[in-house]
Amino acid sequence: MGLKKILDNMKPTFSEGGKLSAFGSLFDAAETFFFVPNETAKVRGAQIHDAIDSKRSIFFVVIALIPAILFGMYNIGYQHALVTGGCTPDACPCADVWGNFLYGLAVMLPKIVVSYAVGLGIEIAVAQWKKEEVHEGFFVTGILIPLIVPVNCLWIIAVATAFAVIFAKEVFGGTGMNIFNPALVTRAFLFFAYPSMMSGDKVWVNGNYIDCINGAPAVDAVSAATPLGQLAAGDPVTASPMETIIGTIPGSIGETSVIAILIGAVILIWANIASWKIILSTFAGGALMAYFLRYDGAQNFEWWEQLTVGGFCFGAVFMATDPVTSPRTEGGKWIFGFLIGAMAIIIRVLNPGFPEGMMLAILLMNLFAPLIDYFFVQANINKRAKRAKK
Repeated sequence: MGLKKILDNMKPTFSEGGKLSAFGSLFDAAETFFFVPNETAKVRGAQIHDAIDSKRSIFFVVIALIPAILFGMYNIGYQHALVTGGCTPDACPCADVWGNFLYGLAVMLPKIVVSYAVGLGIEIAVAQWKKEEVHEGFFVTGILIPLIVPVNCLWIIAVATAFAVIFAKEVFGGTGMNIFNPALVTRAFLFFAYPSMMSGDKVWVNGNYIDCINGAPAVDAVSAATPLGQLAAGDPVTASPMETIIGTIPGSIGETSVIAILIGAVILIWANIASWKIILSTFAGGALMAYFLRYDGAQNFEWWEQLTVGGFCFGAVFMATDPVTSPRTEGGKWIFGFLIGAMAIIIRVLNPGFPEGMMLAILLMNLFAPLIDYFFVQANINKRAKRAKK
């Protein structure tokens, strides 16, 4: 194969002792991105090889995120056209579907570039310093970070990504060793360090837009409250249930469309990448708690709509199912997901200061995932011990 031959010829240059050995980890990352490594395990013992390695699993996750990414780009442009007012497909290109998407692409692309540049840059530097291969986990984290933040932030993504990669990942030993989901740590850092950039009603629509009709800069910021923000303020929700399901509402870039997220869930479950038990139990826990803590009729908001707004769906599908920070035991997955869903609704309803509870719920349960596994494993050990005595 042509590409394989080229990489094989280049490999000695990047190997130890070669002229470009300082970039060995970067070359290894590129090589293993295209081809499965042909090296065998050096440790003795039973080895089970799967047809899909971790890099291929991550590839499926990226594919599952594509519907949310594409709709998020469209919704950026749609919300922009909505707040400018007076735009029609004939008078203003940003009001049509293709124009909305192109506008959102222009806004979204810099965020993706910054996320990958900072995160991968740190990971490559650490891998080279430790003389290890570049772990592939950030290929997912790097695209998740721009999807879970408001549209009106860019440079702070670099600061938060650096913080998450260093303190939530590398200090624990890298991919597979971290306790907390790095993407959610990024959002948590932004939420507490830059609260004005992560909450309120002026962060969900890009403020640096141009008046499509007059061609002049418009106002610096616009108001566009999310359904959860309206609930926290005690106001009626203006978005209809259909709008919350389709996703044409203000919110974090990749979290608004339930349909796009569920398409991703089907892909992950079909590829056996994400645990359907965690997803199902998260929705069950959220639905049960939302029913018991439902708002009164004056809020014009049904209890089941709690599952369609904010980051609930996105968190249940792409965050809670992270194999590194979730339980390994099958029974533990049911408990883990149920508690995430229930805790997210409790935080939302009982604490107006945190209208979006999914982030805190998942991070909290990440901390308890090892303990949940311990109890299930210990129960199994005790059960076997009793059977052995008999």
